[in-house]
Amino acid sequence: MTAPLTEDLLAIYDALHAAFGHQHWWPAKTAFETMVGAILTQNVSWTNAAQAVGNLETAGMLDPGLLSAADPGDIAPLIVPSRFYNQKAERVREFARVYVTDYRADPAVMAAVETGPLRERLLSIRGLGEETVDTILLYACGKPVFVVDAYTRRIFSRYGFLPEKVSYDRTQRLFSDHLPPDVGLFNDYHAQIVQLGKSFCRKAPLCDRCPIRAIRGSLRCVCAARV
Repeated sequence: MTAPLTEDLLAIYDALHAAFGHQHWWPAKTAFETMVGAILTQNVSWTNAAQAVGNLETAGMLDPGLLSAADPGDIAPLIVPSRFYNQKAERVREFARVYVTDYRADPAVMAAVETGPLRERLLSIRGLGEETVDTILLYACGKPVFVVDAYTRRIFSRYGFLPEKVSYDRTQRLFSDHLPPDVGLFNDYHAQIVQLGKSFCRKAPLCDRCPIRAIRGSLRCVCAARV
């Protein structure tokens, strides 16, 4: 028998999928492009990050060997659209160095490493936080790791699954402890949450249009309750 919490989480995913359709994430041509994109999208929209990735590609620099040997001062002008470009240039170079040195610039070699040790190694790279690393693990390495962002915390605290101020780890456990460790599910679920957060569950929410507002009649957003 499926636990009630699992049923609710799956019902939310089904409602989001029905409303938005499959999101087909991550939008990249290669695993390495996904990795670099995950770093560049920190604290900025994907549109801006995609422009920066495109600049690297146009310049012939979207290559782990070239980036690992490049001066950050040569990377930074190419990634200006991603904001904080000086810091991100250093992070991209350091990540590329680890990717080349530890994993032979081969996504299959990287993905073959056990999830726990791989996550710890990537978290040891200066400037890479949990969301960035988990994005790489899920979308580039195909690891069943649920990615958490600000939208996740906002939506699931509003619906009473989590406290308003909650840690990354506790938020992640909500999904990893109650959903099957399915890469495809985790992939699209995170993308659906982002779409909901951008479209309806904003800082000033549009509760009357929320696709999950009436699931089973048992879920009720605290925002809607105030209306």
